[in-house]
Amino acid sequence: MDLRLSDSERALQADLRRWLASNLPELGPPPAREDWPARAAFDRAWQRRLLDAGYAGFDWPREYGGRGAPPGEQLVFLEEMAGAGAPDVGVNFVGLLHAGPTLMAEGTPEQRAAHLPAILRGDEIWCQGFSEPSAGSDLAALRTRAERDGDEYVVSGQKIWSSFAQVADRCELLVRTDPGAARHRGISWLMMDMSSPGITVRPIRTAMGSSEFSEVFLDEVRVPVAGRVGAENDGWRVAMVTFAFERGTAFVTELVQAMRMANELVAVARRVTRGSATAWDDVGLRRELGRLVAELDALWALTKRNVSRASRSGVPGPGASVLKLRLCEAAQELADLSMRILGRAGLALEDVGELPSGRFVEERLRSLGLTIGGGTSQIQRNIVAERVLGLPKEPPAPAAGP
Repeated sequence: MDLRLSDSERALQADLRRWLASNLPELGPPPAREDWPARAAFDRAWQRRLLDAGYAGFDWPREYGGRGAPPGEQLVFLEEMAGAGAPDVGVNFVGLLHAGPTLMAEGTPEQRAAHLPAILRGDEIWCQGFSEPSAGSDLAALRTRAERDGDEYVVSGQKIWSSFAQVADRCELLVRTDPGAARHRGISWLMMDMSSPGITVRPIRTAMGSSEFSEVFLDEVRVPVAGRVGAENDGWRVAMVTFAFERGTAFVTELVQAMRMANELVAVARRVTRGSATAWDDVGLRRELGRLVAELDALWALTKRNVSRASRSGVPGPGASVLKLRLCEAAQELADLSMRILGRAGLALEDVGELPSGRFVEERLRSLGLTIGGGTSQIQRNIVAERVLGLPKEPPAPAAGP
């Protein structure tokens, strides 16, 4: 695999830089973090701007309204967007990176026609209804029930950690349609209209004071059977397709941001004083930061491999779990190192003096959840052990005694 830019990739890079230089100044400042109606409007408008310029759905196939860009161009696009400080996908995250690709792989022609164009335009914001209070890493333990009533399912239960649920139009929802089946069977993947009666959304306040996650309570919510993706009771397999995209391509932006953070940390280390020296004069610190930079570079090469595989097979494959596992742990190590460099300046969420310390403190707090969201590191290790190394599955826990 050639990691150098091709002529077409360099041309795309130049076009993107010109477009970003022209369009970013027109956006104005982003809305306040907790003004969710304004954030949704801002992200929808950015998505429409991308669509009008031909950049929306950059990696989506042309038959579904995307650009159909090859893997190398996809990564150039993501790198240039992150490098210029352009808005990320924001509230369009689940639709563009999870639900949309899942519908392409598993949806019917009618489902694709109804939802893919709306996702690309930013007209449909999606949230995810997978995790539950007693079913996070062990997702197969989910209890939300969906009982068939003619052409509808009647859904009752509770979901948690649903990103952007307070502004979502649709929800990708996992439910148990056959409670008598084995744990990984009897589950179905549904598309739920978030305006349906019986839905209550309660935001969760995070350690950073933000509320992008919510609890979602479902009380006899009616979901049309036509909104089921895949066969009834085949939802676990469909969910694995969703997870493959979540763990593979959805973390590319996280990687680019980590690489950018590492470069910014070098500049900060040169400014933070330690007596008569600076933090950068610490040889051990420089060695540790250099190791992390080298590892992020290696993960960038792995990303190119994963995206190349996805372009051929439709899904990123088990390499996505390798990327997710090590990237999230490396990002946590980088965030820990930033606190050691900042010292006392890392005790406040606001910038201290002329140091951009607030952003590093916020990244440190945010990094706490990286090894949990999208499948815990323990789950990723099991996937790598079983699907890459061919090791036997972990034996079931012994039954509890009397």
